[in-house]
Amino acid sequence: MKILKFGGTSVGSAERMKSLYDIAKRNNRQIIVLSAVSGTTNALVSIGEAFQQGRKEDADQQIKTLRKTYDLYLEELFSTEEGLRNGTELVDYHFRLINSFNGKLYTPIEDKIILAQGELLSTTLFHFYLNEQGIKSALLPALDFMKIDDDNEPVIDHIRTNLNALLEKEPDCNLFITQGFICRNSFGEIDNLRRGGSDYTASLIGSAIQAEEIQIWTDIDGMHNNDPRLVSGTKPIAHLSFNEAAELAYFGAKILHPQSVFPAQRYNVPVKLLNTMDPMASGTEISSEGAIKSGVRAIAAKDNITAIRIHSSRMLLAYGFLRKVFEVFERYKTPIDMITTSEVAISLTIDQPKYLEEIKNELKDFGRVDIDFDQTIICVVGDFSLETHGYASRVLDAVKHLSVRMISYGGSDYNISLLLKTEDKLEALKSLHNRLF
Repeated sequence: MKILKFGGTSVGSAERMKSLYDIAKRNNRQIIVLSAVSGTTNALVSIGEAFQQGRKEDADQQIKTLRKTYDLYLEELFSTEEGLRNGTELVDYHFRLINSFNGKLYTPIEDKIILAQGELLSTTLFHFYLNEQGIKSALLPALDFMKIDDDNEPVIDHIRTNLNALLEKEPDCNLFITQGFICRNSFGEIDNLRRGGSDYTASLIGSAIQAEEIQIWTDIDGMHNNDPRLVSGTKPIAHLSFNEAAELAYFGAKILHPQSVFPAQRYNVPVKLLNTMDPMASGTEISSEGAIKSGVRAIAAKDNITAIRIHSSRMLLAYGFLRKVFEVFERYKTPIDMITTSEVAISLTIDQPKYLEEIKNELKDFGRVDIDFDQTIICVVGDFSLETHGYASRVLDAVKHLSVRMISYGGSDYNISLLLKTEDKLEALKSLHNRLF
């Protein structure tokens, strides 16, 4: 069994949706995970905001605009009257549901229901299209097997048991279709795996049933050694280890959702990053073996970083000081990206400033607190184990003309991270690329 995930751009038009079956290996048993049609989730978020703010007319207009895009999509997708009728009835149902929330009490529960409609639409439309073409397929409702617990963590045993039960009901079917992103929470309510969660869905499914491999299909030919949107001359990476891929995904490589690496790594299921627009391209393979040689593999950047420095003379030789600082961030469920320490100060970074004022007020009990906004983490990823040498100096030499706020090296064997002003990001990426590649 293989898992194939296709993102929003891969189903962004009817023609692209039609091409998905050509990519799939028709004689192999596989589960296809689909995102919503590109633009749909953003539109649903905007509609939900209008509902929440009581802007009924604005919401109604946005719904009509989104509906028009689906009417055009249907005309291009189906070639028979029956197919078009089935597709129209499906879209009618989902848009009636969306409209039903306009002018009513709108809570986060209703918002999650609204956001789920994009994936429910794309998967069923693809199923209907295959039926029109005489191709046997089966829908696997993600809401029947995908579950998270009170801490928003996936319940693998539940996923495995319920998904296998659904698969056993269709022993003669090779092609299964399910929704990415959406799930149920511990209360049984419709929920989701957050933005980019379709990658996570594919990884969880592949891990739960011990699939042969997980394929993530996007609009780029694998993970590149730098951001191809900003730096010229980048190249796709043929092989990455799970650890290297996790570092790159977390620190800004947009092709892969950060959380999607860990389930596959835990259950040792290889992941391939492939290009829908160029199916013959080899892409990137992520596995426990990774690349053969050591050294620098790639560079990524993560924006919208806030840097916090705590100065405290009491830190000197103070037992438990770091624990007390970390507990502040734990209370507000705010992850820390980077950290450096000295005898009298701690510097760290966060990317979720929601509770920044509350955190700052508590940290003042330990000493003076300075905060810098508009920072970027540049992450250089590769094999930097104890047997390697010289790479840190090459990285620092490449950015010696820039002001570096923090340096993190040695926390893992796969990552050298630099913090600098976002305005210096582009220069840093280009300079590192020229020096390292």
